[in-house]
Order: sequence, then structure tokens, then C-alpha cells
Amino acid sequence: MSMILTIADLKDLARRRVPKMFFDYADSGGWTESTYRANEEDFQKIKFRQRVLVDMSNRSLESTMIGEKVAMPVALAPTGMTGMQHPDGEMLAAQAAEEFGVPFTLSTMSICSIEDVASVTKKPFWFQLYVLRDKDFVLNLIDRAKAAKCSALVLTLDLQILGQRHKDIRNGLSAPPRFTPKHIWQMATRPGWCIGMAGTQRRTFRNIVGHAKGVGDLTSLSSWTTEQFDPHLSWKDVAWIKERWGGKLILKGILDKEDALMAAKTGADAIIVSNHGGRQLDGAPSSIEVLEEIADAVGDTIEVHMDGGIRSGQDVLKALCLGAKGTYIGRPFLYGLGALGKDGVTKALEIIRKEMDITLALCGKRLVTDMGKDQLRR
Repeated sequence: MSMILTIADLKDLARRRVPKMFFDYADSGGWTESTYRANEEDFQKIKFRQRVLVDMSNRSLESTMIGEKVAMPVALAPTGMTGMQHPDGEMLAAQAAEEFGVPFTLSTMSICSIEDVASVTKKPFWFQLYVLRDKDFVLNLIDRAKAAKCSALVLTLDLQILGQRHKDIRNGLSAPPRFTPKHIWQMATRPGWCIGMAGTQRRTFRNIVGHAKGVGDLTSLSSWTTEQFDPHLSWKDVAWIKERWGGKLILKGILDKEDALMAAKTGADAIIVSNHGGRQLDGAPSSIEVLEEIADAVGDTIEVHMDGGIRSGQDVLKALCLGAKGTYIGRPFLYGLGALGKDGVTKALEIIRKEMDITLALCGKRLVTDMGKDQLRR
């Protein structure tokens, strides 16, 4: 553990411990993966101003996201099939986030259910909602999140139609995995993962199985999820979802200034500048490329968050400098989870915290909330 110094170290370890189909699911983008790569690469173009002979004592990374106090402005992003990176993955990641003092966001397409996560946490977590054709099921999901006392609903806007990810098709991805010779070999070469999976009953989409009409087995679930994403989703749907939810609402998937202006009119509490981790529209800009323009346009009227491409504490600070009030990490915590379970998620958060703290000091600031455009070379 002491030699794991970067998120890349966790990624390398996860690659060795997680079956290929599930590692590739987390570590892939749409089509040519150009946007997936740009999410990371565009951060490298942004440079800090180093400042010297300033008081660097008593530093703090504490901040708030949608009014909730956070140990640092970093939340765990909603990621599908998290429980296939490591047994009971969503439950373990939620516990690690709670202990660290940052938000955890559970995906609709999680392996562990809303109720599973609520059973092992003490503080409210956030829930991410996909709008599906079966509106009764959507309403039921919202009500289940309310019953679990989730403190925010994250409505994803950019998955009306599923982008194509070549690796998933070639790997024959499913949850639980099919028992073909290829899949059996992938699992057989990851004995620790197999032993862990044998010890849990959580191996399919538990938010859906037993809750959605007509979904009781893997075959029906597979066809149901393929057919259920709703291409009719529009801005008018935000209103009834907001009314039904009645709590704090975050809109995820904004990548254009005009859409940000529309989102600001909905009464939502925050938007997330996001391209779905480069998994939807390949050829779209990176999240960090458009963040400043969007924050400048709507940052005074709605809280702006950002995800996509964050692999270090420095990336978090760059996003904050360009107008984000909060950030999300998906792949970094998944790498940690796949590598070392709950301890790996904690390690990913510790790495980012340390990188943020040192960079904050070398930029001449003591409070993370003081980071702004003047800390960047323009």
C-alpha cells in the first residue's frame, strides 16, 4: 500500500485483479475513444502559477457542494456495474466516502440496490436517476430514494440513446457474466475476484430485478435495459421529476452553454458539466475544455460541478479554478475498488487529497475555496 502513490498505480493493480470484461467496462469510451482521451489530456494543457514566500500554514480543503459540507470538493460519481469491479462494490465505496467525508452517488444501474447501500451507511448518500420508458418504475425509484433518505437526486440527461462502446461488445459484457469459454478463462485468471463474488448474492442489477415489471431473470433484464432508455426525454420532464422528488436536484450531462442556460431555468440546485466520461458522443469536447465558458454563463444562478478526466488532485484544483464548485471522480475510485476493495477507494481519495493540499500550498493559497482563475497561467 505504501508504494501506491498515484491513481495510475491503482489502475495497474485493478487491471491485474478484475476480469477483463469488467475492467474494460470502466476503462473505455465511445467509438474511437477520442473524447475519453481528451478528458484526461486537456487537463495537462492547464498550468498553475507557483507563488512563494506566502503563509502556507493552516490549510483547508473543506468546502460545500449543494449546501452539504464536504472534506474536499470531490464526490464519487455514479458508475454502473460498480459491484462487478469488486463484490458489494457500491456498498464498500459508499462506506469509504462516508468515512472520508465526501458524497457518494449511487447509479440506477448499480449491482447493489438503494436499500443495500442504505443498510450499511449512516449518512445520506446521493442517487442518480435514468429516465426510462416505464414511468411507474421511474416514480418507484424516486420514492425508494426518498425512503432511503438520499439527500440529492442526480438526473442524467445524456443517455437517452446508449453510445456504442466497442470493448463491451467484443467482451460480451453482462452482469452476471455469461459462462462462455472466454468468460470462464477471464474469471479463472482472477481467483480472488471469483472467491469474493461467490460470497455475495449481489451479482445483477438489484435496483431493477424484482422492482421493474416483468424483470425476474437475466434474459428479461438484458432485453429490458436495452429497450428502456427513453429517447423522448426533454426539458419538460425535469419539472415533474423535481416535483416528485421534492429535494435537491442536480442535472448531469451539460456540455453546451445553451443547455446550461436552459438548465439554470429549471430551478435545479446544480449542474454537472460532463460528457459521460467520454462514453456517449465521441468527438465531443472534453469537460474541462467547456467548463469555464459554462461557469461564466450560469455560475451566478446555479451551482456548477464538473466530471470527466480527473485523475489527480491537481485536476480537481484546475476545475475549481475554472469555475466548478465541486468535482466528481468515477474511474479513480473504481480503480481503487478493483485493486483493493474499500481500502482502495480510501486510498484513491487520500491520493487526491494529498495532491490537492500540496498544490494548494505551492500556489500560495491556504483555503481551497480561494482558488480561482488568477492561480492559472493564462
